[in-house]
Amino acid sequence: MELSNNQERVYMPQHSSEKFYAELPVFSGRVIDLLEDETRFKAIPEDWNVVITDIKQSTEAIQKGMHQAINLAATASIISALNIAKEHNISFPFFFGGDGATLILPSSITEEVIDALSIHQRNVNQFFGLDLRVDKVAVSEIYERGKTISIAKSKLNRRYVIPVVLGEGLDFADKLIKERTFTLRDKLEESDKLNLSGMECRWDSVKPPEAQHEVVCIVANAVDPKKQSLVYKEVLETIERIYGSFNNRRPISVKGLKLLASLPRFKAENQIKFGASSLWKMIKSVFDYIIGKMYLIFKEDGRSYLESLVEHTDTLVVDGRINTVITGTEENRIALENDLNRLETEGLIQYGLAVCKESIMSCYVQDRKSNHIHFVDGSEGGYTRAASVLKKKLRAKVELE
Repeated sequence: MELSNNQERVYMPQHSSEKFYAELPVFSGRVIDLLEDETRFKAIPEDWNVVITDIKQSTEAIQKGMHQAINLAATASIISALNIAKEHNISFPFFFGGDGATLILPSSITEEVIDALSIHQRNVNQFFGLDLRVDKVAVSEIYERGKTISIAKSKLNRRYVIPVVLGEGLDFADKLIKERTFTLRDKLEESDKLNLSGMECRWDSVKPPEAQHEVVCIVANAVDPKKQSLVYKEVLETIERIYGSFNNRRPISVKGLKLLASLPRFKAENQIKFGASSLWKMIKSVFDYIIGKMYLIFKEDGRSYLESLVEHTDTLVVDGRINTVITGTEENRIALENDLNRLETEGLIQYGLAVCKESIMSCYVQDRKSNHIHFVDGSEGGYTRAASVLKKKLRAKVELE
């Protein structure tokens, strides 16, 4: 791929506004087409904040079979913030990463979200023995350090809109937070500050739509931040050429969905949501499962919900990197790796890839008609394993320099 001369972008932080993200125009074409027009991207207001959560030593924890707990912890990080934002009628961009999440928040709700996440942090540590890092970086500090964060919205299909971020600002915030000494925050007694209503984790591992298919998790990083739009356009075009359109390469399909009646799963969900799992809560979880299954089987709109669920799956994240979960044949994956290796050899990207047999999914459901989102990862921590491969490459590059 030949890259044209790309003038250095100048980002002017905009005036603060709680409605900044809500009022951001929605691009209705493909993400590939959006990346061709950087004028559609707007700088995040400088008094917003980047809040990051992630599980320390997640790779080791996944090797011990804790990928479901890690996935729950990451999902709940987003849901706790969404419920707070809903109370204040605020929209904000968020990004699911398998073992953590990134939130970009206006200052008016940042501390309230941090308080809720601190309770969540305590519960994750108490019940699962996992250390959930929770911290924030002011967007103004990111700008002062010469980094950028610009954002646009893209409508992936008739139902689902995602944020798309260019710039190295989120990666800088992540590195800054991970360099800090990590300690669990003071325990908070106001348990009502953590609201995880709408969180559902009732689905079994989801097999690919076709029996001969595999699930692939990819994390790709542009070597030169100034060329992100061109490089990521090339990566997504490559994926689309080999695997087909966004809708065709989704690892989730209606026929692959199956509710899972698992007491350990119900217990873990209650511990995450309520900080406890009593007999009454377990009975209620079982009852909700039965009602949900009857709804899907006998209600006329149950099938419509499943089709809507598939369209609301979060399988493409562009947050200064590309993170995506796709499905296809082994031959598709070999062809993709050949092309990604070429881009890596040309010095345009570094990437990590993990092959999984299935997908796992956790859900946030405010209502079953239109307001729900479903976070997808590869089984056995696919995103985390792919990110681990990328991190090794990045460390090796630093050592060579």
